[in-house]
This record gives sequence, C-alpha cells and structure tokens, in this order.
Amino acid sequence: MNAGSCNGCDIELVACLTPRYDVEQLGILVQGSPRHADILCISGPVTHNTVPAIHTVYGQVCHPKAVVAIGSCPASTNAFVGSPTVEGPLDRHIPVDVYVPGCPPRPDAIIEGIARAAQILAERGREPVGAEAEAGQKALVPQEQMQ
Repeated sequence: MNAGSCNGCDIELVACLTPRYDVEQLGILVQGSPRHADILCISGPVTHNTVPAIHTVYGQVCHPKAVVAIGSCPASTNAFVGSPTVEGPLDRHIPVDVYVPGCPPRPDAIIEGIARAAQILAERGREPVGAEAEAGQKALVPQEQMQ
C-alpha cells in the first residue's frame, strides 16, 4: 500500500517480483485483495488523505497479520517531516512489526523484511488472537507437536 510515497520504494518492491529476485520461489505471493493477504507492506510518510484508507485496509487483513514499513518515510516521515499534510509516522496509526530502512531500500532488504514478517506470523499462528483468546479457544497446533 502506498501511503503518499514518492514511488521510489514501490519501484524497489516491484523489482522483487522480477526474475532477478523472484520472490515467488520463496513462497511470497502478491495478492489483489487485503482479505487474501497476511502481510501488509506500506510505503510513504502517511498523508492526511491516506489515514482512513490505511485503517480500512489494515482492518481487512485477517488475523494473524503482520505489517512491514518499507523505507524511511513510514518510520520517520523522512524528508516530509513537518509537512502540514503528513500524519505519520505509520506506527501512530497501526502497529508495525518490521521496518525496512532505506530511501529507497534495496530489494534484498525488502525481501529480508518480508521474510522476517513471515517468521513473526508463524510465531503468532501458535497463539490465540483477538476474539479467540477472549473466548478461550485454542489455536491450531501442528500434528508433530500434539504427540
């Protein structure tokens, strides 16, 4: 999701999909809908106009989920600090699990950040989340751990 960025981070993210990096061989797939995703990647300093969209998209991603902030802008608003149209950094609005530094970050760093988010998701998948935790339901446990 672009939250008002200059597109530098978005171009590097698209480079991850090219044959040179080919993230699909690692199991990383781009989804057309946030309802089918479990990792949300956001670039940009978070502008006033994108705040409602960020909340909407974040709410559409099912639990467990992870957020990856790509570039310096979502972490600190970077060159846009002090701008009257910027509402960032991103962690003021939604929880961020992984920060990928750089302006823009290299595709290798983005892939590493997404892999770290996947690792966080794997750890979260073993624990009840949200309503499940309140209701006392157990999370799914792999067969190997049941024996």
